Amino acid sequence: MDTRKVQQLGPSTLAMTLPAKWADEYGVEKGDEVSLRHGPGTLTVVPESVRTEDSEAMIDADGFDVPALERAIVAQYVLGRRIIHIEASEPLTSEQINAVYDAQTRLMGLGVIEETPTSIAIRCSVDPADFTLDNLLERLESTGSTMRAEAVEAIATANTNLADRALNRERQANKIFMLLLRLIFTAYRNPTLAQSVGLEDGFPLLGYRSIAKNLELIADDAEDIAEVAAESNSLGIDEETIGQIRTYTDRVDEMSELAVTAAVTRNHDTAAGVRERFTGIESRGRDILAGLPEMDNETLLRVRSVLVGLDETAQYAVRNAEIATNLALDQDSEHITIS
Repeated sequence: MDTRKVQQLGPSTLAMTLPAKWADEYGVEKGDEVSLRHGPGTLTVVPESVRTEDSEAMIDADGFDVPALERAIVAQYVLGRRIIHIEASEPLTSEQINAVYDAQTRLMGLGVIEETPTSIAIRCSVDPADFTLDNLLERLESTGSTMRAEAVEAIATANTNLADRALNRERQANKIFMLLLRLIFTAYRNPTLAQSVGLEDGFPLLGYRSIAKNLELIADDAEDIAEVAAESNSLGIDEETIGQIRTYTDRVDEMSELAVTAAVTRNHDTAAGVRERFTGIESRGRDILAGLPEMDNETLLRVRSVLVGLDETAQYAVRNAEIATNLALDQDSEHITIS
């Protein structure tokens, strides 16, 4: 750890020196302006170069197979690069070019700006100021909830079109998740952007990263339920069981939405309400499964897959509520006084 002695320059002015190595690395010279970011017990110095620099990355396509190339592009997007160059020593193959364009369609705000036989440049046009993390978390939760509702309704009504609609939403859920990761990493690297994405300081970023991942897994569970619906015109189960699954889905929806609300509002009582709801439905999936009438093994496995998806969604909602509790208890409230 580097330490500095604070000196007094005047009646009300305190000063300290900046490390020479740090100043050289970021091009800070006499007369330059730096930004100061205040946080709980911290003061962050941000140079102008960090606030304005368009980060670029170059990917050597020769060093990756096609799947790895696509993953590398996604990784650079998530890490906040503004421009990504893909270059090769020989003309790019059709498979490599397709990997670039496939990555582009998976990621929000990404577009090709230059292309030659041996290189492709793609640029991200996303401005962090256009989004807040709270809003994106709510959008991701809502997308997963819509997928789940459509999938369960597809099972109840034997409507494969609804199942296909739910499956098609998975790509949008993934785009929102990747954008969330990009903004989280960007705000972590550049503390001045934290306010741009709706945060007073960078502390909640770790919690938001975990919530985003849980919501992405919730969307995956909804996709699994939709796949069950798409593979079968009807599960062949009675109306009473269908009604129980619908009711269970409604309860899970309430938990998932409340958990995200608790996180973005930093509300301890709302988070506690999620845990209370979970206590009331913790064994619901097992109870429905145990009460099923006689059916063939294939149908039983499909019904079980649906119930497992709902069970897991409820558990992810509880995890999000636990993170929301930690965020809520890190500030003064009727429950906590911090000094």
